[in-house]
Amino acid sequence: MDTKLTLSIDINTVNRAKKYAKRQGRSLSDLVENLLKAVTSNEKIDEEELMSRISPEIRELIGIIKAPKDFDYKKELGNAIWEKHVK
Repeated sequence: MDTKLTLSIDINTVNRAKKYAKRQGRSLSDLVENLLKAVTSNEKIDEEELMSRISPEIRELIGIIKAPKDFDYKKELGNAIWEKHVK
């Protein structure tokens, strides 16, 4: 059973998505539905396949930084912005 869903999305994003859907010969609703299915799927992602989609340059960076478990990037970003603009 299908149901209607109202979303608030930036108009530029909507326009680009509509063009993309048209080029793919699909509806925007179909694209959104399949995206939601993909992100809510309980299927395990094949790590090898995922890694093959990542460029070698980016793969080299994976695991290079080990942040503490309690690292709060939003707090750190806020502190950095504060330091830059207030001091």
